[in-house]
Amino acid sequence: MNKTVCELFAGVGGFRVGLEKADPSWETVWANQWEPSRKRQDAFDCYCAHFGKKDIYSNEDISTVDKDLIPDHTLLVGGFPCQDYSVARTGAKGIEGKKGVLWWQIRDTLIAKHPPFVLLENVDRLLKSPASQRGRDFGIILASFWELGYNVEWRVVNAADYGFVQRRRRTFIFAYRNDLKYSQRMDNHTPDAIVNTEGFFAKAFPIKPCHNISKGTLETQNLLEISHNFKFPFETAGYMSNGQIITAKAEPDYHGHQKTLQDIMDHNVDEKYYLDEATLEKFKYLKGAKRIERTSKNGHKYTFSEGPIAFPDFIDRPARTMLTSEGTTNRSTHVVQDLNTGRLRLLTPNETNKIQGFPEHWTATGMSERFQYFCMGNALVTDCITRMGEVLGPIIDSED
Repeated sequence: MNKTVCELFAGVGGFRVGLEKADPSWETVWANQWEPSRKRQDAFDCYCAHFGKKDIYSNEDISTVDKDLIPDHTLLVGGFPCQDYSVARTGAKGIEGKKGVLWWQIRDTLIAKHPPFVLLENVDRLLKSPASQRGRDFGIILASFWELGYNVEWRVVNAADYGFVQRRRRTFIFAYRNDLKYSQRMDNHTPDAIVNTEGFFAKAFPIKPCHNISKGTLETQNLLEISHNFKFPFETAGYMSNGQIITAKAEPDYHGHQKTLQDIMDHNVDEKYYLDEATLEKFKYLKGAKRIERTSKNGHKYTFSEGPIAFPDFIDRPARTMLTSEGTTNRSTHVVQDLNTGRLRLLTPNETNKIQGFPEHWTATGMSERFQYFCMGNALVTDCITRMGEVLGPIIDSED
């Protein structure tokens, strides 16, 4: 079985970078990246700057793409927003996502192409959303996979727990068709063993033995019923097969080298990244503890409070989670003490590239620095994908 990839919501190529670091023989046969409401398509242009501008790279709204025309592939990958996946009846279409339209584009691709393997990334709160019906959104995703003949593993991974340079928690979903040799091998293990030691994520990201394992069932493949009635306390690791669910809280079991922020910091940076006194004062206020009396729209008075954030950031620890606002005068923006001058400054765009595991200057392809920060706030830690690629490659090879 060839290592061919279809990359949805490709961004600047995080999945591809990670997989090709694991094994250069991965071949991307189709990729889609489109930024709605923007004339400039900077992320797509960055992708093409590194991988070449080819007809197999699509820069159009994924909802307008005929999924039957996507080339066959072994692995479908993508990072998609966490939104509301509630299901509503519509006259002709049967079911339709209320807001989480991008999940339904993934599902449409699965229906059209039925790839053997799927690897997806999302925010960690996906497992608990929405607040009014905990676990419903993820239940819809699992039921969709079950309906289409897939087994599913999931794991919330904090990249720093496995030695990488950012504290970034993300939900990863690995699905595989239940007619594969790999599925038959997994059937020889108990669900508990798959979560703890034998499954895909257990191999890529070892954990301590899970003892408090919860079990549940989807009961139906009817997505409308799931949308209206399903809720379940999904934990950070789990497995679903034929509608049967097990889940447990995973604790990482890693004993290797821990990279820190100072390991990736640039030297001799441009003066524009240093903070003047006025900006320093703004950051001190934003990152400090606060208790502020506020009044709601209905006249109710309440106290808004938040704790302090380290100022400057500790450079002998992993970076905090980067957000799309990185580089602006914002509470979440990193402020570091420069290695050469000792002065306080922002991270450079190149440093944010390295925090996400991209090659140096990856986003320096003509986009603004503001958008470089934005892209890295949206990106994934490519080193996590590399670890998964190292496990997945032999699994695919064994299908021959």
